[in-house]
Amino acid sequence: MPTLTEPVVLAGAAAPSRVLFGPHVTNLARGRALADRSVAYYAERAAGGTGVLVTEIASVIADDWPYERAPLASECGPGWAAIADACRPYGTVVLGGLGHAGLQGSSAYSQRVLWAPSPVADVVTREQPAAMEQTQIDAVIAAFGAAAAAAVDAGLGGVELNAGADSLLRQFLSGLTNQRSDAYGTDRSRFLRDVIASVRAAVGPDRVLALRLSCDEDAPWAGLTPADAAQVVDAVAGHVDLLTVVRAGHYSSARYRPTARTAPGFNRDLCAAMRTAAAGRVPVVLQGSVVVPHAAQDALDDGVADLVEMTRAQIAEPRLVTLVRGGAAALVRPCVLCNQACQVRDVRNPAVSCVAEPRAGHETTESDPVGLDPVGLDAVARDVLVVGGGPAGLEAARVLALRGHRVRLAERSDRLGGLLRTAATGPGRERLGLLADWLAAECRRLGVRIELGTELTADEVAATEHVVLATGSRSRTPDRAAAWRTAMPSTPAMPSTVLAAEGAAVAADLAAGPWAGPAVDPGPRVIDVVEALAELPAGPVVVDDPIGGPVAVGLAERLADAGRDVHVVTPDPVLGARTPELAEVNFRLEALGVRRELRTRIVGVTPGAAVLEHVWTGDRRTVACAAVVDCGHRLPDETFAQVRAERAGDCVAPRTALEAILEGRRAALRFDHTPAPPVAMHVRRLRARKRAT
Repeated sequence: MPTLTEPVVLAGAAAPSRVLFGPHVTNLARGRALADRSVAYYAERAAGGTGVLVTEIASVIADDWPYERAPLASECGPGWAAIADACRPYGTVVLGGLGHAGLQGSSAYSQRVLWAPSPVADVVTREQPAAMEQTQIDAVIAAFGAAAAAAVDAGLGGVELNAGADSLLRQFLSGLTNQRSDAYGTDRSRFLRDVIASVRAAVGPDRVLALRLSCDEDAPWAGLTPADAAQVVDAVAGHVDLLTVVRAGHYSSARYRPTARTAPGFNRDLCAAMRTAAAGRVPVVLQGSVVVPHAAQDALDDGVADLVEMTRAQIAEPRLVTLVRGGAAALVRPCVLCNQACQVRDVRNPAVSCVAEPRAGHETTESDPVGLDPVGLDAVARDVLVVGGGPAGLEAARVLALRGHRVRLAERSDRLGGLLRTAATGPGRERLGLLADWLAAECRRLGVRIELGTELTADEVAATEHVVLATGSRSRTPDRAAAWRTAMPSTPAMPSTVLAAEGAAVAADLAAGPWAGPAVDPGPRVIDVVEALAELPAGPVVVDDPIGGPVAVGLAERLADAGRDVHVVTPDPVLGARTPELAEVNFRLEALGVRRELRTRIVGVTPGAAVLEHVWTGDRRTVACAAVVDCGHRLPDETFAQVRAERAGDCVAPRTALEAILEGRRAALRFDHTPAPPVAMHVRRLRARKRAT
């Protein structure tokens, strides 16, 4: 059986490994053209050893403008050429992603009607498309050919056609969206076959023509099923050079790239079935949350696939293939499958990035601690104290040690990882612990002196010359609980328990809170909700979620799954507004009977109840509860507020692991006074690193 790092030949081109970096929205385009940030982003993954790289899907026709920075093939020529040049030294086979979003697009940017096989509105936008007539069909078929010709003229090794979760090509294949009575309806694969023929004529036999095909829409009443897809594969296998098997469609787009709640490698059986249908006529790629090298190798060993797509894994760890090839797979930075920063189709238009590797997508502005010269411009190794062993402190210590500094890390608790460890519990969140494990292991490997259970004084820290403070945050729950109690002055006591979502780290602080006076029951108890939910008092639970993030919905789901009566209070019009799997979260909570108190906030807590207020009308009502779980913002730890030092993470402002790791790295690099490299310098350094290895 082939190994993951072995070359593979596609249409005469030898890819250096059997790992594919697939197409995804990056928001790195300038207007609708791939430019400098895209070049640096892709070059980093090519330098890391990926065998086949597919650029962000470019619309083949101007009317298709699915999101603001969506590339347009007719404007991508210079960008494709620059990407090809930057990736050429590594032997990577670079393919231009081509597609058309059809009814899953948007008219917000083009101000043109959407085209689709039939007038079926999108389930997300509810926008009504127009059914394509033969003129439009012919135009799109020709546009695919023209876009493919432009890609190979720019120096790419070929193209990949998108017939995946959000594509016009899939919409023609599916009975959910193709209700035509003409030849393109009676033979639903005809449109795809005509596009493939157009593209093959444009690129010729010596360039790669790849196909990304949804082989199960998870809608068996009318959508594509594996049996349907097997027939499509049989029809096109001899006409394409690479086939990537994916899942999802009109009603199930979240299943294309789900969070960690879905087991990694979820498409194995589907991919194996399509490989059987292909009968050796085309190499087949496994896609579907494959983020661990040994899992990818298992797929090759078991005959599931010929190549493996590891897109999110390589966003988190660009060096993945090189590390595996060098026998250092243990050093691969883990992907936690959270979709927090790498799934960027939202109203903020963020650039693609990664919680574990926040430099991803920012290669032209963020310094690379691996690629720069050791210790920086002045070549002075310093003794640096890092206070705090959460993600910010661990990353700061790791990068400082990597740069040659002598590092001491003091953590006041008996474990490393901070709130990252606390958050790593419950369905789909366990993988966060892998990131904490990796950061801690890297610090130990690099010689960081780690001191657990070490409480430093302000004088000790102030007496140290070089310091990074990453002391994290403290609970705001005492303040909120006191406010809720005083808002109900006629109530002599507050027997309802007020809990901090991250409880354990702040239990001592909360136990002495100002509201801990006489009470009907033993008084407000604060426990670690994540680790000791069994200690909650019996009765209903109210989860207060002023943030709209994943913590509250995760806790609510866990409590409801354990049989608790749960209300979730949010000021937003939808629950979990900032979660990466909005629809599926609400579906699961609805099924569990969780009551959603939308556009609502808590204004008081009385014996056995929480007082809720509608944020628009001001109407108030009470909800019976034995406990209120506070999932609100925390406050910066101010233990060393008077100490002059570099600061990083939650002690600056409590946010997420992404900001903590990013700021920990920046704080470490400031000890070298190293400027951020422009893209040209970045590419030169990648090439120098390649020559050195």
